[in-house]
Amino acid sequence: MPRPPLALALLHASRWFDAQLLEQLEQRGWPRLGPAQSLVFAHLPGEGISPSALARRLGTSRQAAHELVAGLHRHGLLDVVADPHRRGGRLVVLTATGRALAHDAREVLAALEEPLGKERVEALHELLGALAAPGCAGGSAARAVCCRNK
Repeated sequence: MPRPPLALALLHASRWFDAQLLEQLEQRGWPRLGPAQSLVFAHLPGEGISPSALARRLGTSRQAAHELVAGLHRHGLLDVVADPHRRGGRLVVLTATGRALAHDAREVLAALEEPLGKERVEALHELLGALAAPGCAGGSAARAVCCRNK
């Protein structure tokens, strides 16, 4: 039986990591989150992000991103505050509780990586990082996807 395309294997691995992460966070007492909500955390820089930039990073509409942020706000994990650098601008930021969840998530993900071994994890980071390296190699569709995440 031929191997599946690498993209499919990466997608399955990503979903596995996310499912394990969400399950283990819930076991630690965190609210039950969905995969779309965990993606918000993956795309949220420490200094916060504008709602429209978050929607672009998620590859979704501003309305869909707003609904995700609102749900995470109800859990006390995110807040929307005034952007100190843009008059009338808003920033999506982690609350103290959200930062604690993000810390736990990093611990869970590190534990999930352990069985792979440090060398393999580093090799994967290097190989996959090259796909989204500065300059965004690839065709225009690939550039559109990776460059919008900057």
